[in-house]
Amino acid sequence: MGGNVSHRRKRVATRKRAATMSAPDVNGTFEPAWGPAPPGELLDLLRVAAVVVDTKGRIALWSPGAEELFGYTAEEALGQYAGELVLTPEGRARAIELFKGVRTGRSWAGVFPIRHKDGSVRQVEFRTMRLRDQSGNILALGLAADRSTLHDVETRLAVSDYLVEQAPVGMAFFNTDLRCMRANQAMDGIVGMPPQAYVGLPMGTVPGLDVGEISAAMRRVLVTGEPLVDVQGSGSTPADPGNEHVWSVSYYRLQEPSGRVLGVADWVVDITDRHRAAVEAAQARERLALVADASARVGTALDLRRTAEELAEVTVPRLGDMAAVDVLDSVLVGEISPHSTADGPAAFRALARKATGDTLEAVRDADPVGALTQYGPERLITQSVRQARPILVPRVTDAWLPRIAGNEQAARVLRGAGLHSCMALPLIARGNVLGALSLFRTGTPRPFDEQDLLLAGELAARAAVGIDNARLYARERETALTLQRSLLPAPPPELHGMEIASRYRPAASAAEVGGDWFDVLPLKGGRVGLVIGDVMGSGVRAAAIMGQLRTTIRAFATLDLPPAPLLGHLDALAETLGDSFATCTYAVFDPRTRECEFATAGHLPPAIVHSDGRAELLALPPAAPLGVGGVPFTSVTSVLPEGALIALYTDGLVERRHESIDTGLEALLSLLEGPARPLEAMCDSILDTLHHSTEDDVALLLARTTTAGPPDAAATDRVTQ
Repeated sequence: MGGNVSHRRKRVATRKRAATMSAPDVNGTFEPAWGPAPPGELLDLLRVAAVVVDTKGRIALWSPGAEELFGYTAEEALGQYAGELVLTPEGRARAIELFKGVRTGRSWAGVFPIRHKDGSVRQVEFRTMRLRDQSGNILALGLAADRSTLHDVETRLAVSDYLVEQAPVGMAFFNTDLRCMRANQAMDGIVGMPPQAYVGLPMGTVPGLDVGEISAAMRRVLVTGEPLVDVQGSGSTPADPGNEHVWSVSYYRLQEPSGRVLGVADWVVDITDRHRAAVEAAQARERLALVADASARVGTALDLRRTAEELAEVTVPRLGDMAAVDVLDSVLVGEISPHSTADGPAAFRALARKATGDTLEAVRDADPVGALTQYGPERLITQSVRQARPILVPRVTDAWLPRIAGNEQAARVLRGAGLHSCMALPLIARGNVLGALSLFRTGTPRPFDEQDLLLAGELAARAAVGIDNARLYARERETALTLQRSLLPAPPPELHGMEIASRYRPAASAAEVGGDWFDVLPLKGGRVGLVIGDVMGSGVRAAAIMGQLRTTIRAFATLDLPPAPLLGHLDALAETLGDSFATCTYAVFDPRTRECEFATAGHLPPAIVHSDGRAELLALPPAAPLGVGGVPFTSVTSVLPEGALIALYTDGLVERRHESIDTGLEALLSLLEGPARPLEAMCDSILDTLHHSTEDDVALLLARTTTAGPPDAAATDRVTQ
């Protein structure tokens, strides 16, 4: 056993020495230390035994491997008859015959049963051959290994060989100098070289790959021992020249159990199809996200220019590097029609421009927003709107620029930005062509394709509806505003005993325009009639009803009716106007007596600012709005000295969401009270402070009493018709 222990210690020392000699330096260079090259471990794994038998059949040499294989130490085996020591009785006769053959020079290999020292019988594979010593004596050398161990090693080698050759992925093995030791057949389909041609080549001779990067990765694995898994790379090799492929490559270090480094292996999988599918899936998700974003963002403001800007902002940079939104000038003046193939130029109005990087200002300077431009029939944008179809130019050449750019300056900007692909898409809503969306690619290397055209068409269709809604909204709002402004009074003539200032601000929404009004009526005897009113509802219909009520009040005023009876007649008329109600306050001021008579129909109370600067709300008997019918109206008379101020207003001035109306009324009184100020400045200050909402229109009328001069005869009899 002592011999066995000594042999194992030597073997361990040999392994440590081998590991030391084969360790890489920091540069990945493998230089062995002084002395012989380190041995491999296959013989240790097989545990090969060597036995020499002399001419008489006695054991003359007994190796440490024989000690392990047969169980006998050298001291126990040397000098003994080999047949008696290790052979079974049944095998001795066969062994003698084989020994005679070896003495004549024949070699023999095969499996033979032997008897172990522990008494068990084991199958051992032998290789025998004849030897001669210095004296010419014939000896027999036998190399033996346990059959089960040898079979296991053979199986492993066979499995490894089959695994390498039959694997569907490319496999290559390189030594520490990064020269190929072996490659499987699958590498031929990847690199385009048969495995035999691959062997012995350094890494730098592999065509079509980034050799420097791959070599650096291999050396990093050799030095650190840490594998690199799923490193993706791309390129074109002789296996499929001209076509880009994507591979997943994994590197790992090859080393023996002792730590001796043999080299590095790489596994290569062509993932081109998977990569393309992943890219297409990501692009599909991005398209869906872009459409969803456009649905949420474009057309929310019901403003023509803002809608165009939203479309440009959605498309840049997610679809194009530049975007231009233009509408036909005829659309802005209300003349729209289905597409036409008529010849001649088309007039466009630029609504939005968007670009990535530093080119936006140059784009805007070359083709400013709001500019009116005539495009000839050969222009891309003209053809798109005239034919009502999208046009794709995958590759833009210099010959295309005059047909794309609006002018020479724009062409220079596009050329300098690197324009290489563009498309123009008509904006069509409700069967009418409104304008065009133009998209350009400059920094993005990939040109537009059919998928991009489909996506842009979807965005253009959605945006066109928003643009058309904004156009219709603007037209309706303008109609309502025109109607209402035409019904509001002109600046009143000079009045005796009263100074007047007024304001009207429409709502931002067309649906909210039309309900509020005020009026100032010169009456007989130098008196002045003051009116404020609000039709419930909005839009053109509210403006029309307001016009009828205002005309009726002016007619009744010619009859010199006091405020309460006048509201009674007005209420009877309002009942005939359908399901509509209105609030109103009517006041008549007599500068000779300083008396002012007030009557209200459900309207907010007037504010009175006394000559000492104190402001308060005038208490009036409550009354139902006009149109309810059958409700009596009463009046209140108040004496207003010189310098007193009357403030009449509509609810849009003092009402706030989530706030009590008392809060707005108190804010109004705080703005009115104090020393006398110019009425025009007071109107602006009150509106700027209180009217923050754009959802309701508002009317404000301020009237301050002054010293009453003697009215002339014409003024006394003047009545506004």
